[in-house]
Amino acid sequence: MDLGLKQKSVLVTAGSRGLGFASARMYALEGAKVTIASRNEEALARAAQAIESQSGQAVNVVRMDVNRPDDIARTVEAAEEYGNGLDVLICNAGGPPKGSFLQLDDSTWYQAFEQNLMSVVRLTRAAVPHLRRSGTGRIVTITSTSLKQPIPGLVLSNTMRTGVWGLTKTLSEELAPYGILVNAIGPGRIATDRVQELDRLAAEKGDVDVSEIERRETSQIPLGRYGQPEEFARAVLFLGSPANSYITGQALMVDGGLVKAL
Repeated sequence: MDLGLKQKSVLVTAGSRGLGFASARMYALEGAKVTIASRNEEALARAAQAIESQSGQAVNVVRMDVNRPDDIARTVEAAEEYGNGLDVLICNAGGPPKGSFLQLDDSTWYQAFEQNLMSVVRLTRAAVPHLRRSGTGRIVTITSTSLKQPIPGLVLSNTMRTGVWGLTKTLSEELAPYGILVNAIGPGRIATDRVQELDRLAAEKGDVDVSEIERRETSQIPLGRYGQPEEFARAVLFLGSPANSYITGQALMVDGGLVKAL
């Protein structure tokens, strides 16, 4: 199936590792002009080299902190210049800290607000003028299964991700007249550094081996295993492609059946 991504301009934030890297790699393999952005220049260089060696496609890299509005504006412009336009925006950012409501102070809440909600607002605001000119503009926001089913101990994610989901539904209606499709995608237990860190913290809290946490988590997944980053990235790839011509305003869970909510 031709997804129509050859020479399309794609921006992936937090693209140097994890789900962002897997998504950027998948777009490059389809022949897209990919820009990846992240705070860590060394990690960006390593990611770009890995993607280029596997796909044969050059990758544009931009150092960006999603908490800084000026960085966001500069990154979107850099992606537009590199790709001679912008067709696809993949909004991604690291997850907020683990913790319960009574453990977290105002500064931690504001940090999560900036990183996980306002980053999407600012990226979208900067990208929309370019996506309107594309004719096949697509926005995919990488969130969490917490937008469908709250996760114990992740009150910040539960709060900010549902805010992104509300934004997604609103944008899907407001941007539809311009041919821009907007969707959210929630990873379940995907084998990334983020999930490994959450498992490690849970193991320390429970004074058990991390393998016990993995066994417990896996037992709740109907498919009986953690997902792989490339499995998640395939869904991001389709939703952000011209092959997706009629799906907008949706939240897709890539979770092996973990979420029980209807």
